[in-house]
Amino acid sequence: MTAESRSAESTSEDTGAMDTLSADAGVTTGALARRLGVSPTTLRSWDRRYGIGPALRAEGRHRRWAPADIAMVEEMCRLTATGAPPAEAARVARLRHGTDDLPGGQDREGPEPDAAALPPAPDTARSGDAGGGLPLGEVRQECRGLARAAVRLDAPELERQLTAAVERHGLTVAWEEVMVPTLHAVGRKWESSGDRYVEVEHLLSWHVSCTLRGMPMLLPRPRPLPGAAPVVLACTPGEQHSLPLEALTAALGERGVPTRMLGAAVPAEALLASVRRTGPAAVVLWAQARSTASVPLARHVAGLQWGAAGARGRPLVLPAGPGWDRRASTGFPRCAGLSEAVKTLTRLYEDDAPTVRTH
Repeated sequence: MTAESRSAESTSEDTGAMDTLSADAGVTTGALARRLGVSPTTLRSWDRRYGIGPALRAEGRHRRWAPADIAMVEEMCRLTATGAPPAEAARVARLRHGTDDLPGGQDREGPEPDAAALPPAPDTARSGDAGGGLPLGEVRQECRGLARAAVRLDAPELERQLTAAVERHGLTVAWEEVMVPTLHAVGRKWESSGDRYVEVEHLLSWHVSCTLRGMPMLLPRPRPLPGAAPVVLACTPGEQHSLPLEALTAALGERGVPTRMLGAAVPAEALLASVRRTGPAAVVLWAQARSTASVPLARHVAGLQWGAAGARGRPLVLPAGPGWDRRASTGFPRCAGLSEAVKTLTRLYEDDAPTVRTH
Protein backbone atom coordinates (compact mmCIF):
# COMPACT_ATOMS: atom_id res chain seq x y z
CA MET A 1 0.00 0.00 0.00
CA THR A 2 1.40 3.39 -0.95
CA ALA A 3 1.88 6.32 1.42
CA GLU A 4 -0.89 8.16 -0.43
CA SER A 5 -3.37 5.31 -0.06
CA ARG A 6 -2.49 4.85 3.61
CA SER A 7 -3.04 8.55 4.19
CA ALA A 8 -6.36 8.43 2.36
CA GLU A 9 -7.45 5.41 4.38
CA SER A 10 -6.41 6.90 7.71
CA THR A 11 -8.32 10.14 7.08
CA SER A 12 -11.46 8.64 5.53
CA GLU A 13 -13.50 9.19 8.67
CA ASP A 14 -12.66 12.87 8.88
CA THR A 15 -12.98 13.59 5.16
CA GLY A 16 -16.32 11.83 5.18
CA ALA A 17 -17.47 14.36 7.73
CA MET A 18 -15.94 17.25 5.81
CA ASP A 19 -17.14 16.49 2.29
CA THR A 20 -20.62 17.83 3.04
CA LEU A 21 -19.18 21.09 4.26
CA SER A 22 -21.10 24.17 3.18
CA ALA A 23 -22.02 27.52 4.59
CA ASP A 24 -25.43 26.13 5.51
CA ALA A 25 -24.45 22.75 6.94
CA GLY A 26 -20.99 23.23 8.41
CA VAL A 27 -19.36 20.58 10.58
CA THR A 28 -19.68 19.66 14.22
CA THR A 29 -17.15 20.52 16.90
CA GLY A 30 -16.20 16.85 17.23
CA ALA A 31 -15.48 16.43 13.51
CA LEU A 32 -13.41 19.61 13.42
CA ALA A 33 -11.48 18.57 16.53
CA ARG A 34 -10.50 15.29 14.84
CA ARG A 35 -9.40 17.14 11.74
CA LEU A 36 -7.23 19.61 13.66
CA GLY A 37 -5.86 17.13 16.18
CA VAL A 38 -7.17 19.00 19.23
CA SER A 39 -9.78 18.09 21.81
CA PRO A 40 -13.38 19.37 21.56
CA THR A 41 -12.86 20.90 25.00
CA THR A 42 -10.03 23.04 23.61
CA LEU A 43 -12.24 24.34 20.79
CA ARG A 44 -15.04 25.20 23.20
CA SER A 45 -12.57 26.95 25.49
CA TRP A 46 -11.22 29.04 22.61
CA ASP A 47 -14.78 29.96 21.64
CA ARG A 48 -15.71 30.98 25.18
CA ARG A 49 -12.51 32.85 26.02
CA TYR A 50 -11.36 34.33 22.72
CA GLY A 51 -14.34 34.33 20.37
CA ILE A 52 -12.78 31.72 18.07
CA GLY A 53 -15.96 29.78 17.48
CA PRO A 54 -18.68 28.78 15.00
CA ALA A 55 -20.92 31.44 13.51
CA LEU A 56 -23.88 29.08 13.12
CA ARG A 57 -25.64 28.48 16.44
CA ALA A 58 -29.05 27.07 15.57
CA GLU A 59 -31.45 26.70 18.47
CA GLY A 60 -31.57 23.16 19.83
CA ARG A 61 -28.88 21.84 17.46
CA HIS A 62 -25.16 21.18 17.62
CA ARG A 63 -23.06 24.19 16.73
CA ARG A 64 -21.74 24.08 13.17
CA TRP A 65 -18.45 25.43 11.88
CA ALA A 66 -18.57 27.19 8.50
CA PRO A 67 -15.53 27.45 6.16
CA ALA A 68 -14.63 30.93 7.48
CA ASP A 69 -14.78 29.64 11.08
CA ILE A 70 -12.53 26.70 10.18
CA ALA A 71 -9.97 28.97 8.51
CA MET A 72 -9.90 31.13 11.64
CA VAL A 73 -9.38 28.24 14.05
CA GLU A 74 -6.72 26.71 11.78
CA GLU A 75 -4.87 30.02 11.98
CA MET A 76 -5.26 29.91 15.77
CA CYS A 77 -3.72 26.41 15.85
CA ARG A 78 -0.82 27.45 13.64
CA LEU A 79 0.02 30.52 15.71
CA THR A 80 -0.18 28.79 19.10
CA ALA A 81 1.97 25.93 17.74
CA THR A 82 4.73 28.45 16.94
CA GLY A 83 4.67 29.80 20.51
CA ALA A 84 2.28 32.77 20.27
CA PRO A 85 0.20 33.39 23.44
CA PRO A 86 -3.38 32.15 22.88
CA ALA A 87 -5.04 35.55 23.41
CA GLU A 88 -2.66 37.23 20.97
CA ALA A 89 -3.01 34.42 18.45
CA ALA A 90 -6.81 34.69 18.65
CA ARG A 91 -6.79 38.42 17.93
CA VAL A 92 -4.53 37.95 14.91
CA ALA A 93 -6.67 35.06 13.65
CA ARG A 94 -9.79 37.26 13.85
CA LEU A 95 -8.01 40.13 12.10
CA ARG A 96 -6.78 37.95 9.26
CA HIS A 97 -10.14 36.28 8.69
CA GLY A 98 -12.45 39.28 9.01
CA THR A 99 -13.97 38.64 12.43
CA ASP A 100 -12.19 41.27 14.48
CA ASP A 101 -15.02 41.86 16.95
CA LEU A 102 -15.78 39.32 19.63
CA PRO A 103 -19.35 38.00 19.65
CA GLY A 104 -21.81 38.97 22.31
CA GLY A 105 -20.17 42.31 23.07
CA GLN A 106 -17.21 40.74 24.89
CA ASP A 107 -14.34 43.09 25.62
CA ARG A 108 -10.87 42.42 24.29
CA GLU A 109 -8.15 42.84 26.86
CA GLY A 110 -4.84 44.53 26.05
CA PRO A 111 -3.66 46.35 22.93
CA GLU A 112 -4.06 45.04 19.43
CA PRO A 113 -1.15 42.80 18.50
CA ASP A 114 1.42 43.65 15.92
CA ALA A 115 0.52 41.04 13.31
CA ALA A 116 3.87 41.51 11.61
CA ALA A 117 5.63 40.32 14.75
CA LEU A 118 3.84 36.97 14.59
CA PRO A 119 4.48 34.18 12.06
CA PRO A 120 3.00 35.13 8.69
CA ALA A 121 0.01 33.37 7.27
CA PRO A 122 1.09 30.67 4.82
CA ASP A 123 0.52 31.30 1.12
CA THR A 124 -0.11 27.64 0.40
CA ALA A 125 -0.86 24.57 2.47
CA ARG A 126 2.40 22.66 2.92
CA SER A 127 2.74 19.17 4.33
CA GLY A 128 4.50 20.42 7.47
CA ASP A 129 2.12 23.30 8.23
CA ALA A 130 -0.47 21.03 9.83
CA GLY A 131 2.02 19.44 12.20
CA GLY A 132 2.80 22.25 14.60
CA GLY A 133 5.77 23.40 12.55
CA LEU A 134 7.53 20.01 12.74
CA PRO A 135 9.17 18.43 9.66
CA LEU A 136 6.75 15.53 9.22
CA GLY A 137 6.61 15.04 5.46
CA GLU A 138 4.15 12.49 4.05
CA VAL A 139 2.72 10.72 7.09
CA ARG A 140 -0.57 9.49 8.52
CA GLN A 141 -3.00 12.21 9.56
CA GLU A 142 -2.67 11.11 13.20
CA CYS A 143 0.98 12.22 13.19
CA ARG A 144 -0.04 15.81 12.55
CA GLY A 145 -2.52 15.88 15.40
CA LEU A 146 0.00 14.22 17.69
CA ALA A 147 2.67 16.76 16.71
CA ARG A 148 0.37 19.72 17.37
CA ALA A 149 -0.55 18.37 20.79
CA ALA A 150 3.13 17.80 21.61
CA VAL A 151 4.17 21.32 20.58
CA ARG A 152 1.36 22.77 22.72
CA LEU A 153 2.43 20.51 25.63
CA ASP A 154 -1.17 19.31 25.76
CA ALA A 155 -0.71 16.18 27.88
CA PRO A 156 -4.40 15.08 27.99
CA GLU A 157 -4.63 15.35 24.21
CA LEU A 158 -1.39 13.41 23.74
CA GLU A 159 -2.74 10.61 25.91
CA ARG A 160 -6.05 10.57 24.03
CA GLN A 161 -4.48 10.49 20.59
CA LEU A 162 -1.90 7.82 21.42
CA THR A 163 -4.57 5.58 22.95
CA ALA A 164 -6.83 6.11 19.93
CA ALA A 165 -4.01 5.23 17.51
CA VAL A 166 -3.30 1.93 19.28
CA GLU A 167 -6.97 1.01 19.53
CA ARG A 168 -7.59 1.88 15.88
CA HIS A 169 -4.51 0.43 14.18
CA GLY A 170 -2.99 -2.01 16.67
CA LEU A 171 0.35 -1.57 18.36
CA THR A 172 2.72 -2.36 15.48
CA VAL A 173 1.14 0.06 12.99
CA ALA A 174 0.64 2.72 15.68
CA TRP A 175 4.32 2.48 16.63
CA GLU A 176 5.82 2.35 13.12
CA GLU A 177 3.49 4.79 11.35
CA VAL A 178 2.32 7.21 14.07
CA MET A 179 4.65 7.28 17.08
CA VAL A 180 8.03 6.87 15.37
CA PRO A 181 7.52 9.49 12.61
CA THR A 182 6.36 12.04 15.18
CA LEU A 183 9.24 11.26 17.55
CA HIS A 184 11.72 11.60 14.67
CA ALA A 185 10.20 14.94 13.63
CA VAL A 186 10.50 16.29 17.17
CA GLY A 187 14.09 15.06 17.34
CA ARG A 188 15.00 16.77 14.07
CA LYS A 189 13.35 20.00 15.21
CA TRP A 190 15.27 19.86 18.50
CA GLU A 191 18.60 19.30 16.71
CA SER A 192 18.01 22.22 14.33
CA SER A 193 16.78 24.75 16.89
CA GLY A 194 19.37 24.62 19.66
CA ASP A 195 17.86 24.09 23.09
CA ARG A 196 14.25 24.62 21.98
CA TYR A 197 11.74 21.77 21.84
CA VAL A 198 13.56 19.71 24.49
CA GLU A 199 10.44 19.82 26.64
CA VAL A 200 8.32 18.76 23.66
CA GLU A 201 10.51 15.72 23.02
CA HIS A 202 10.52 14.75 26.69
CA LEU A 203 6.74 15.07 27.09
CA LEU A 204 6.01 13.12 23.90
CA SER A 205 8.47 10.36 24.83
CA TRP A 206 6.97 10.07 28.30
CA HIS A 207 3.43 9.67 26.97
CA VAL A 208 4.52 7.18 24.32
CA SER A 209 6.18 5.17 27.08
CA CYS A 210 3.07 5.35 29.26
CA THR A 211 0.92 4.17 26.35
CA LEU A 212 3.21 1.23 25.64
CA ARG A 213 3.29 0.18 29.28
CA GLY A 214 -0.50 0.45 29.49
CA MET A 215 -1.01 -1.94 26.58
CA PRO A 216 -2.52 -4.74 28.70
CA MET A 217 -5.42 -2.41 29.49
CA LEU A 218 -5.83 -1.15 25.92
CA LEU A 219 -5.88 -4.37 23.92
CA PRO A 220 -6.79 -7.96 24.76
CA ARG A 221 -3.78 -10.19 25.13
CA PRO A 222 -3.48 -13.99 25.35
CA ARG A 223 -2.20 -15.76 28.40
CA PRO A 224 1.57 -16.23 28.51
CA LEU A 225 2.73 -19.51 27.00
CA PRO A 226 2.95 -21.99 29.90
CA GLY A 227 6.49 -23.00 30.80
CA ALA A 228 8.00 -21.06 27.90
CA ALA A 229 11.42 -19.49 28.28
CA PRO A 230 11.26 -15.67 28.20
CA VAL A 231 12.79 -13.14 25.87
CA VAL A 232 15.25 -10.84 27.64
CA LEU A 233 15.34 -7.27 26.31
CA ALA A 234 18.15 -4.89 27.24
CA CYS A 235 19.88 -1.76 26.03
CA THR A 236 23.62 -2.21 25.68
CA PRO A 237 25.90 -0.55 28.27
CA GLY A 238 25.75 3.23 27.89
CA GLU A 239 22.64 3.16 25.68
CA GLN A 240 19.82 5.29 27.10
CA HIS A 241 17.19 4.99 24.33
CA SER A 242 14.81 2.32 25.56
CA LEU A 243 11.51 3.29 23.86
CA PRO A 244 11.94 0.83 20.95
CA LEU A 245 12.47 -2.00 23.44
CA GLU A 246 9.32 -0.94 25.27
CA ALA A 247 7.43 -1.17 21.98
CA LEU A 248 8.84 -4.65 21.32
CA THR A 249 8.00 -5.75 24.86
CA ALA A 250 4.40 -4.62 24.37
CA ALA A 251 4.15 -6.27 20.93
CA LEU A 252 5.43 -9.59 22.27
CA GLY A 253 3.02 -9.33 25.19
CA GLU A 254 0.17 -9.02 22.68
CA ARG A 255 1.13 -12.46 21.43
CA GLY A 256 1.57 -14.11 24.82
CA VAL A 257 5.37 -14.23 24.63
CA PRO A 258 6.92 -13.90 28.12
CA THR A 259 9.49 -11.13 28.45
CA ARG A 260 12.03 -9.75 30.90
CA MET A 261 12.58 -6.06 30.15
CA LEU A 262 15.82 -4.74 31.70
CA GLY A 263 15.65 -1.22 30.24
CA ALA A 264 18.33 1.35 29.48
CA ALA A 265 22.11 1.13 29.89
CA VAL A 266 22.31 -2.38 31.35
CA PRO A 267 25.82 -3.16 32.66
CA ALA A 268 27.40 -6.15 30.97
CA GLU A 269 27.74 -8.07 34.24
CA ALA A 270 24.05 -7.57 35.05
CA LEU A 271 22.98 -8.67 31.56
CA LEU A 272 25.07 -11.85 31.74
CA ALA A 273 23.75 -12.64 35.21
CA SER A 274 20.14 -12.24 34.10
CA VAL A 275 20.69 -14.53 31.11
CA ARG A 276 22.21 -17.24 33.29
CA ARG A 277 19.37 -16.97 35.83
CA THR A 278 16.44 -16.95 33.38
CA GLY A 279 17.68 -19.23 30.59
CA PRO A 280 15.91 -17.16 27.89
CA ALA A 281 14.88 -18.30 24.45
CA ALA A 282 16.29 -15.07 23.04
CA VAL A 283 18.13 -11.92 24.06
CA VAL A 284 17.45 -8.61 22.27
CA LEU A 285 20.30 -6.08 22.49
CA TRP A 286 19.31 -2.54 21.49
CA ALA A 287 21.93 0.00 20.34
CA GLN A 288 20.87 3.37 18.98
CA ALA A 289 24.43 4.47 18.13
CA ARG A 290 27.47 2.64 16.80
CA SER A 291 29.39 3.69 19.89
CA THR A 292 27.11 1.54 22.08
CA ALA A 293 26.88 -1.51 19.77
CA SER A 294 29.23 -4.02 21.38
CA VAL A 295 29.92 -7.02 19.13
CA PRO A 296 32.05 -8.80 21.79
CA LEU A 297 29.15 -8.54 24.24
CA ALA A 298 26.69 -9.96 21.72
CA ARG A 299 29.00 -12.89 21.00
CA HIS A 300 29.60 -13.48 24.70
CA VAL A 301 25.84 -13.62 25.37
CA ALA A 302 25.35 -15.97 22.40
CA GLY A 303 27.94 -18.32 23.88
CA LEU A 304 26.32 -18.65 27.31
CA GLN A 305 24.99 -22.12 28.16
CA TRP A 306 22.84 -23.57 30.91
CA GLY A 307 21.04 -26.77 31.79
CA ALA A 308 22.03 -30.39 32.28
CA ALA A 309 24.85 -31.94 30.28
CA GLY A 310 23.59 -33.22 26.95
CA ALA A 311 20.63 -30.85 26.96
CA ARG A 312 22.24 -27.49 27.38
CA GLY A 313 20.60 -24.42 25.97
CA ARG A 314 21.84 -21.18 24.47
CA PRO A 315 19.88 -18.07 23.56
CA LEU A 316 19.17 -16.61 20.16
CA VAL A 317 20.79 -13.16 20.19
CA LEU A 318 19.04 -10.46 18.18
CA PRO A 319 21.01 -7.21 17.74
CA ALA A 320 18.48 -4.43 17.14
CA GLY A 321 18.72 -0.74 16.42
CA PRO A 322 20.59 1.53 13.97
CA GLY A 323 23.83 1.19 15.93
CA TRP A 324 24.39 -2.30 14.55
CA ASP A 325 25.72 -2.04 11.01
CA ARG A 326 25.69 -5.00 8.65
CA ARG A 327 29.30 -5.92 9.32
CA ALA A 328 28.92 -5.80 13.11
CA SER A 329 25.82 -8.01 13.10
CA THR A 330 27.29 -10.69 10.82
CA GLY A 331 26.33 -14.11 12.13
CA PHE A 332 23.20 -12.83 13.89
CA PRO A 333 19.63 -12.47 12.64
CA ARG A 334 18.87 -9.18 10.91
CA CYS A 335 16.23 -6.89 12.41
CA ALA A 336 14.92 -4.02 10.29
CA GLY A 337 12.05 -2.91 12.50
CA LEU A 338 9.40 -3.87 15.03
CA SER A 339 7.43 -6.10 12.65
CA GLU A 340 10.49 -8.10 11.66
CA ALA A 341 11.69 -8.45 15.25
CA VAL A 342 8.28 -9.74 16.34
CA LYS A 343 8.22 -12.31 13.53
CA THR A 344 11.74 -13.51 14.32
CA LEU A 345 11.04 -13.94 18.01
CA THR A 346 7.56 -15.45 17.81
CA ARG A 347 8.86 -18.17 15.47
CA LEU A 348 10.77 -19.55 18.46
CA TYR A 349 7.43 -20.39 20.09
CA GLU A 350 5.78 -22.11 17.15
CA ASP A 351 4.88 -25.77 17.60
CA ASP A 352 7.47 -26.99 15.11
CA ALA A 353 10.28 -24.75 16.37
CA PRO A 354 13.29 -26.49 17.98
CA THR A 355 13.55 -26.09 21.72
CA VAL A 356 17.27 -25.38 21.62
CA ARG A 357 18.81 -22.69 19.44
CA THR A 358 22.52 -22.64 18.70
CA HIS A 359 24.77 -20.39 16.63
